[in-house]
Amino acid sequence: MSTEDQSVDRQRSATTSYVIDTLDRPLNETVAWTDKSTGTDTERSGYQDMIDALEDLDAVVVKSVSRISRSIRDLDRTVERFESADTELHIIDEGLQIRPDDDDPFQRAVLQLLGVFAELEANMAQQRTREGIAARQANDEYHHGPAPLGFSKNDGRLVEADDYDRVTTVLEMVSKGEMSKRAAAYELETSRRTIGRALDRGGLYGI
Repeated sequence: MSTEDQSVDRQRSATTSYVIDTLDRPLNETVAWTDKSTGTDTERSGYQDMIDALEDLDAVVVKSVSRISRSIRDLDRTVERFESADTELHIIDEGLQIRPDDDDPFQRAVLQLLGVFAELEANMAQQRTREGIAARQANDEYHHGPAPLGFSKNDGRLVEADDYDRVTTVLEMVSKGEMSKRAAAYELETSRRTIGRALDRGGLYGI
């Protein structure tokens, strides 16, 4: 099972428990949408399918605000779509229940703030990655040595390889203590030493 699948499984477990225990709804009356994309916008197939079905839904449950948006603009637009469809939005990690008929200014302020932080976090991660790559491209080690994990070389310059997003996901889990270096090495088909070197170069991966 891939690391992305493990992450999706944890989110599915959390949302399933919420549906049963908090909303008191049977699972056979629910529909699940899944996105594995690491993109920072809402152009994702699972998200779009969910939005298309909003008018037929009583409520939507997500694990965190970053699952529906990583920019304040898209968050505002998403909430407006929920209100237009008369559909509730439940966000587990932040403990928010956005109901179309409930104009709670405090809850709306919290949601806006969470959207700002989600966007900031995504932008900072992208910036750290760009800065890390730029700094290392100026280093002879990266011109003459092998490309780091998750990268390839193009005329001596580092470029993201096809598995870059997967590598980044695994390394982030290791850095947070959610996965061991041994498990990470097995997942990425490499050595623990390579995992350790990649973690020492965290700027390359935005961690």
